[in-house]
Amino acid sequence: MTDVSETGSSSFSAEAFTARARRRLSLDAARAREPAIRLPGGDHALDPGFEGAPEAASALRLAAVLIPVIAHRDQATVLLTQRTEHLPSHAGQIAFPGGKIEEADETPLSAALREAQEEVGLPPGHVEPIGYLRPYHSRTGFNIVPVVATVRPGFTLTLDQSEVADAFEVPLSFLMNPDNHQRLSRVLRGELRHFFAMPYQNRYIWGVTAGIIRELYDEVYRR
Repeated sequence: MTDVSETGSSSFSAEAFTARARRRLSLDAARAREPAIRLPGGDHALDPGFEGAPEAASALRLAAVLIPVIAHRDQATVLLTQRTEHLPSHAGQIAFPGGKIEEADETPLSAALREAQEEVGLPPGHVEPIGYLRPYHSRTGFNIVPVVATVRPGFTLTLDQSEVADAFEVPLSFLMNPDNHQRLSRVLRGELRHFFAMPYQNRYIWGVTAGIIRELYDEVYRR
């Protein structure tokens, strides 16, 4: 098993990331969803008492998110968004571009690309899909399929201001360093909840987004 501590800074270039990810991930949606092959991750991983994640997958709403790794020449970064404060759920939180998988979406990849274009104006022509992480079950009732992709620079974002307050980039080297993966807990709605958090500058990345980032680390840099 390879840990990020055994790798140098060159491992976080876009080229090195793409090579590592392609060896470990697949764009086979059936394989990404097949429980017998890849058990789902999710909020239950740190909260074993959380009711209903893996066994209630059929009751969860399908969603997809895009993990956009921007292939800058000097260093790779990950594009994240900050949700607006007036949304009914996860208001103001840090998120990946993404949303519910609609009937018209042929695959989770199709949904992730559509949502990224709608939310932040990310042109699909700049996106090179690599593969799926295993599904992530959220406490809020979603079965989320994360889509890993590299993104060619040179685009201009246009934010959907009804959903996205801001978009920003975080160095891949920061997010893939387990020393930056805090394990915290707090009482939410009367329950003690454990979760990952990755504070970066003035941003507080936590919850589902941090959990998916940890999954990316486990899949690409750790296993």
